[in-house]
Amino acid sequence: MEPRPSRRSVVYGDEVVASSSPLAATAALDVLHDGGTAADAAVAAAMCSTVTEPTNNGIGGDLLALVWDGGRVHALNASGRSPRAWTPQRFAGHEQMPRRGWDSVTVPGAVSGWRALSDRFGVLPFERLGAAAVAHAEDGWIVPPIVAQDWGRAATVLGELPEFAATFLPGGAAPREGERVRMPDHAVTLREILATGGESFYTGPLAARIVAHAEAGGALSAQDLAAHEVDWADPLSVSWGGHELYEIPPNSQGLAACVAAAVLEVLGGQHRDPDSADGVHLQVEAMKQALAVLHSEVADPDWMRLGPSELLEPERIAALAARVDPERAGAAVSAPPTAGGTIYLSVGDRSGMMVSLIQSNYYGFGSGLVVPGTGIALHDRGAGFSLVPGHPNEVGGGKRPLNTIIPGLITAGGEPVAAFGVMGGPMQPQGHVQVMHRLLVGQDVQSALDAPRWFVEGSGELKLEAGWGGDVARRLGDLGHPVTRTGPGDRTYGGGQVVRRLPGGGYAGGSDPRKDGHAVAR
Repeated sequence: MEPRPSRRSVVYGDEVVASSSPLAATAALDVLHDGGTAADAAVAAAMCSTVTEPTNNGIGGDLLALVWDGGRVHALNASGRSPRAWTPQRFAGHEQMPRRGWDSVTVPGAVSGWRALSDRFGVLPFERLGAAAVAHAEDGWIVPPIVAQDWGRAATVLGELPEFAATFLPGGAAPREGERVRMPDHAVTLREILATGGESFYTGPLAARIVAHAEAGGALSAQDLAAHEVDWADPLSVSWGGHELYEIPPNSQGLAACVAAAVLEVLGGQHRDPDSADGVHLQVEAMKQALAVLHSEVADPDWMRLGPSELLEPERIAALAARVDPERAGAAVSAPPTAGGTIYLSVGDRSGMMVSLIQSNYYGFGSGLVVPGTGIALHDRGAGFSLVPGHPNEVGGGKRPLNTIIPGLITAGGEPVAAFGVMGGPMQPQGHVQVMHRLLVGQDVQSALDAPRWFVEGSGELKLEAGWGGDVARRLGDLGHPVTRTGPGDRTYGGGQVVRRLPGGGYAGGSDPRKDGHAVAR
């Protein structure tokens, strides 16, 4: 197929990194050059991104990853649980879960994820992996355009919070594109994390500073931090078009991507043109069914009524597929969250290891809370809980909330095909389906990312990104979709990366033009 017009070309190499931050991609490539594995490189990029893309992730966020180790896929859940003191009664009177302040803060898991990946799949010393992150924080880095835009928007919302302003508004304002930013507190914290293997964050001096700050209205305790641990799990997988899609199991929303792909397998969606209205219609309708399952059933697995394997049973998927009318738009689903702040990166190394990693503070900089003198912006992942009594995802103590972040990985015939993802809150499972479909029909990695996207709201509104033709929009409207065409630069559609394994060895990498990043190779 002819490639779409793009500011970027496909990148080829024996080792490839794709990241939304160019500096993070370079940090990862340097680690590969020093003999590190894809896991080492992914951790280096993740640490660096907390400095160079603080608008979307940070030391105080969560991390999920999929790892192809040369023989199988491993799933890492490094998301945190709620404070044990939380009860439904604490949130009585709220119409929705708070998105700011201490009642949105769960235990941050990213630091534990860095250590877990390094311990299990890395070969370089843990301290080496943070070298670039510390250097950029100490010496300064130059702000790229999209990060500058996001920073400016966040300043209008969080700028009145003293600790946020002291840490992230140097000179009293958000940094502009092309300005150099230094983050000395962040550098000191990263050095502490590297020197202690992350232990300081959960049981040492950094934990003590987090808990001391929480005394001003939070329920997060030393016991909550000390009890945190990551989960290594078997990933979810479904077949679609002769390939297998792998996702993180609940509490992540990866199940939604799996349900949609499984429904499309039944409907033969892989045989439709992804640029056609009929192809989009089937994708949208499959995703509506998936989102209905997501928002009724997915939660911390210890509280779910049905397990993921039950929700993916062939009979259940067939019943969902039977609800899809190929000639008419179906009913809307309950409204999902409508925002998110996340970084996604993918890596393939010379040995064949591939890593798909995602890291997030949720709503931009997160809760708005910054631990004084540390640079730690605490995420607001607690906003993912439900306030509906009896719902599996009802807020409570010691639970993981429904988590929007999902890395993806594709195999075929037992061999790796691609580490990929599309960041952006509720866009993520929708983006996974769209990018995977394009890869299935033979589009190259950059074209699959460049292509215009759609997004279905919980209300049923179907948003079409700039780039879709008027004939597609009209046909979708005729099928009953309430179509809204959005203008250039609309942030609804997230941003992704793809690293694809080549049949003869090596990789092709692509990076989303909706973000500042790129793919790099050696």
